[in-house]
Amino acid sequence: MTTKKQINVRVDQEVYDGIVERAAAAGMDVNEYARQVLADESNDLRHRFLDAAEHWSREWAPHFAEEFGEKAPTAGPGQAAA
Repeated sequence: MTTKKQINVRVDQEVYDGIVERAAAAGMDVNEYARQVLADESNDLRHRFLDAAEHWSREWAPHFAEEFGEKAPTAGPGQAAA
C-alpha cells in the first residue's frame, strides 16, 4: 500500500471555477482532476516526451508544410497556432 500525502492549495474563485469546468469536461470530480493534473506535472517522463515532441514538430513542420501546402504551426506546447 502506498502512503498518501495531502496538499492543501488555496486558489481564487476564477481559478476554482476553471478547475471545476475542466474537471466536469473530463468526467472527473475536482479532487480527482487536481490529483491527475499534479501527477502529470510531476512526471519527468511526460515532460521529456513533450520536449521531444516540440523539437520534432519544429524540425519537421516546414517539410509537412512544403509537402501539403499548409502553413507551418508556430505555436509552442499548450498554445494555439495563430
